[in-house]
Amino acid sequence: MLSLIQKDDLNAYLKPSEVVDYNNPEIQLKAWELAQGLEQIEMAKSIYHFVRDEIHHSLDIESDIVTCRASDVLKEGQGICFAKSNLLAAFLRFMDIPTGFCYQTLTHEDGFVLHGLNAVYLDGGWFRLDARGNRADVDAQFSMGKASLAFYPLEEGEKDYPYIFSQPDKGILSILMLSKSLEEVMKILPSVLNW
Repeated sequence: MLSLIQKDDLNAYLKPSEVVDYNNPEIQLKAWELAQGLEQIEMAKSIYHFVRDEIHHSLDIESDIVTCRASDVLKEGQGICFAKSNLLAAFLRFMDIPTGFCYQTLTHEDGFVLHGLNAVYLDGGWFRLDARGNRADVDAQFSMGKASLAFYPLEEGEKDYPYIFSQPDKGILSILMLSKSLEEVMKILPSVLNW
């Protein structure tokens, strides 16, 4: 089991930002709807399942739309892993659950690419959640015990970064905000985390 390292003060994992824009009324409305009547852990589980299952991974549906800001991911109903992690963070932070950002380097086609997921602070500890979206070869689940992620770095050159960041990687955000197509994004995504 990976030992997770909190990089910032716990309060930093609750703040909104340009892309974790939980001040948006649509984010707030959906978060309240998903959390209604639930205790904190069940609320987090409900929100996670919504982002994992109801927000499509853009590559899985062969879309070329690029989203980044949480409110845009919700509006479009899709995003790649980094965008979906922004949405999950926005929902959970709005519901006062500290949420951070984690990364992996994974094999992709003929090289490597970064993958983004979240870490959530519940019941006195951090655990990782990957809301990328399941498919035939991916079975990520909500788990506060042993991590149940979309991917596990197993091949040579792959890496699991143990750090929990309060904000998404600026380089990734810049790529998502400036790219005109998903094809362009995939061509220029970095393969390692520069921190």
